[in-house]
Amino acid sequence: MEAPRAEALRADARDNRDRILEAARAVFATDGLDAPMREIARRAGVGPATLYRRFPTKQALVTEAFTDQMYACHAIIDDGLADPDPWRGLCRVIEELLELHARSRGFTTAFTAAYPQAIDLAATRAQALAALAELTRWAKATGHLHPDFVLDDLILILVANGGLHTTSADARLAASRRFAELAIRAISA
Repeated sequence: MEAPRAEALRADARDNRDRILEAARAVFATDGLDAPMREIARRAGVGPATLYRRFPTKQALVTEAFTDQMYACHAIIDDGLADPDPWRGLCRVIEELLELHARSRGFTTAFTAAYPQAIDLAATRAQALAALAELTRWAKATGHLHPDFVLDDLILILVANGGLHTTSADARLAASRRFAELAIRAISA
């Protein structure tokens, strides 16, 4: 069962839906995907019944909550592919993906582990990984990317970046930027 589309909802129902998605992103960003649905409902200021009426499963909520981030992820990868220098494009992709993922632990988990049965997210994740594989092949051909680099190494970098825990969002972003710099040095030929 699909969640009702935002444009077909009454104004109050649309406001509830928007608050639920905002709360879900915030809760998933700090607590990861294992966060309870009741906490999301509480933060959104709605009852659990309202949350489940809009999003009957956690998978539906995760997919909808991270659609914008997935589009941003695709845009970053597309920009990297469009760069005439594949190495520079790959470096920029790594930097920007790590920053995007540093902003939300939940998105990192959803992207790297394909949340069970979140078919829409899994399909777009597969497309993103295919584009990244192409970019890494091109970067390898330039001689700048370490010859034994494989796509799983990039996933490992994303997962490691997701493990950064700091006292503030600004500190997490700064640590993520530093980690990106170190990772790029490590994969350079």
